[in-house]
Amino acid sequence: MKDFLSGYRSALLALERRSPLTVEAYTGEIRFFLAWLEQEISQEPENILANADTELLTAYLEERRKTIGARSTAKAVSVLRSFFRYLCDEGMRVDNPAAVLEMPRRNFRLPAVLSRQKIEVLLEAADITKPLGLRNRTIYELIYSTGLRVSEIVYLNVTDVFFDERIIRVKGKGNKERMVIFGAEAALWLKRYLAEVRPLLAGHRRPKALFLGRSGKRLSRKGIWKNYSLIAMQTGIGSRLHTLRHSFATELLAGGAGLRQVQELLGHSDLATTQIYTHVDVSLLREQHRRYLPVLEMRE
Repeated sequence: MKDFLSGYRSALLALERRSPLTVEAYTGEIRFFLAWLEQEISQEPENILANADTELLTAYLEERRKTIGARSTAKAVSVLRSFFRYLCDEGMRVDNPAAVLEMPRRNFRLPAVLSRQKIEVLLEAADITKPLGLRNRTIYELIYSTGLRVSEIVYLNVTDVFFDERIIRVKGKGNKERMVIFGAEAALWLKRYLAEVRPLLAGHRRPKALFLGRSGKRLSRKGIWKNYSLIAMQTGIGSRLHTLRHSFATELLAGGAGLRQVQELLGHSDLATTQIYTHVDVSLLREQHRRYLPVLEMRE
């Protein structure tokens, strides 16, 4: 089974030009799938994959649904379609049994957003008297100022930041490059981090990465998430780091920005993904309406 996984990984990287994070996610799902096959069916790997039908894949997805939600199940379907397409390209199959699998219906959920006041509390909770605290504050300020994903923050290099134009060059999903504007506040924190903290973390090394960990190497996504979770817990403001991205987009639209502009800044390939923030804005308006005009709500 390892041979199939290795070949599939190579195809994702070389032929489909998927990002490293996507390759990691896809191969992880297929590793899970192959392990399930080995446990359920006692045949040679080639025979299992050559004869797998839609019924077998449906049984696998039913098993997966016991531990994952609709969104993750939909991703699993996409990965299976991709994997069996690879097997067809390799001449192992003439059909793709995953092509007719139905995507599970996903519940429509509005992304969580925070008020500007709560965001200020979270940002100020970082202990900037310590080098790592100042680094963390800079990361949060940058996400709130640009709407960058955590994965995009991680892969930023020093040479991607242009202070004169206040622009950052970002590689998003699918290795698509875009230019993102950052604000004056984020610029101040970035300059402090580069002057006061990064040299300490880099030591004698000359790393390309913008944000570094204790070891002087590129900071990981897990490290950023862990640090933010601690601050969220300390402040009592329950939220995920991705909430800063949602809040950035919502504030832009509330301020009059167009959907196309917000789509470009967020790096969404589909405008429909960006449109969800218009629903968030309406929900916030309703909340304010109920709060400040309770009499009208009662008359309704």
